[in-house]
Amino acid sequence: MKLLLVGHGKMGRMVESLAAEYGCEVAGVLDPASPAHGGGPDAASWNGIDVAVDFSTPDSVPVNAPALARRGINLVVGTTGWGAHEAAVRRAIDDSGAGIVVAPNFSIGVVLFEAIVARAARLFAAQPEFGAFIHEAHHATKKDAPSGTALLLQRSMQQAGFTRPIDTSSTRAGFIPGVHTIGFDGPAEAITLSHTSRDRTAFARGALAAVKWIHGRRGWYTMRDVLGLTEAE
Repeated sequence: MKLLLVGHGKMGRMVESLAAEYGCEVAGVLDPASPAHGGGPDAASWNGIDVAVDFSTPDSVPVNAPALARRGINLVVGTTGWGAHEAAVRRAIDDSGAGIVVAPNFSIGVVLFEAIVARAARLFAAQPEFGAFIHEAHHATKKDAPSGTALLLQRSMQQAGFTRPIDTSSTRAGFIPGVHTIGFDGPAEAITLSHTSRDRTAFARGALAAVKWIHGRRGWYTMRDVLGLTEAE
């Protein structure tokens, strides 16, 4: 399977280093900031590409994703911060007939953590004395705050029926790969749930699992689809 790396920073290079383990070949890089840049989304170099893996910038996704989809290239997008353009990108994917997996976090552990958090929120929704919070911590160079994962967890809690305010905060310092903590606090007791990433390989491996899954599929998907989780779970 031939891959195009859209973005050749830390995550893009990590996907590149692990691609062979998943039966994939990196056939090119789309990243004007990289010496390996082979051209824009319309370059002839990308003929025959099966899937594009996007770990780029929020401004790039609304431009590159529709253009690549029109060429019949499926996508795996881990870039966050472009939510304001999601409706337009969805229309472009629908019109093109391409397939896409979009996730703020490709760690398989995080996807399962989200399912656990949603279940906990459903249980605590019926206990009005308990408040809830989300705290996330990442490395100092991460641009968006709260993280896309924190916003995903918040949305999952709300969809599970937790209608009270969910205080959400962020820390940016040092080289933290990623820590997300969910808390439910009552008058005399508290419960916390936490997921810690030790390094970025979990994200790269999850993205490559999504690459193999989306190949040959059409439509808009998340990592819950890749792992076979249903809304009922």
